[in-house]
Amino acid sequence: MNGTILVSGADGQVGQALGEAHCAHEVIALGRARFDIADPGSIANIFAETDPALVINAAAYTQVDRAEQESGRAFAVNRDGVENLALVCREAGIPMLHLSTDYVFDGRKRGAYGEDDPVSPLGVYGKSKAEGEAVLRRILERHVVLRTSWVFSPVGANFVRTMLRLGRERDELAVVDDQHGCPTSAASIAGALLEIAGRHLRGDGVSWGTYHFRNRPETTWHGFAREIFARAPGYDNVAVRPIATREYPSPAPRPANSVLDCGKLETEFGIDPPDWRDELDRVLAALSNTW
Repeated sequence: MNGTILVSGADGQVGQALGEAHCAHEVIALGRARFDIADPGSIANIFAETDPALVINAAAYTQVDRAEQESGRAFAVNRDGVENLALVCREAGIPMLHLSTDYVFDGRKRGAYGEDDPVSPLGVYGKSKAEGEAVLRRILERHVVLRTSWVFSPVGANFVRTMLRLGRERDELAVVDDQHGCPTSAASIAGALLEIAGRHLRGDGVSWGTYHFRNRPETTWHGFAREIFARAPGYDNVAVRPIATREYPSPAPRPANSVLDCGKLETEFGIDPPDWRDELDRVLAALSNTW
């Protein structure tokens, strides 16, 4: 079997991590300039060039607040782009692993969300991702939807980098303390996706469907911020004040609880979610030359 894994979204956090990860199979990670999933012609050209055995879709419109004003762009990538890619995968007879989000849930549940809990997204971003999941399930039988949460890495726009920037500018920050979730490193997400892909390419068999993956334990944005400043050298003088969501209004509503249950993934693939604090230390080490 051809062992090439084709990755879309190499410009993003997870896509870049996939391109940099060690893997027994060839990984071709491409950004939007060459591999635009919103353009069927672009997809056809790349498939002809690479002849992949499996596709990992890490491309997404992820600007949660801006999506409220740019719904057309969000749906063009997060729904229509997934449809374009799934149709080509079906024609080629290959599976697709697709990255999704905790924001497909409304956050009203007490306790962690399981894969079978009904989706009820609050904003445009979550709605576009939920519809992308649905179109993938309809088109392609051999697929994995991997939902994750609160992604961070040394690159791109993410909470860790934002906090470090603000911490250089201010002595005190106010951070929301009533939204609960699990920070998750892009590197660990890439590792989980490649483990699933490798199992298929080795012929070990994959139980297709929807799975959850996030690092542990759960926390709040305030708790996450406190750990960032406690662990980043030179930031221990930054005070972090807890506030309620209502004190920090944003264009897009956020779920109050987006904790994901990873039990299904652990049972099926033996993937043990790492502690996000250990992952944070690795990211801070990679960013150490920026402060």
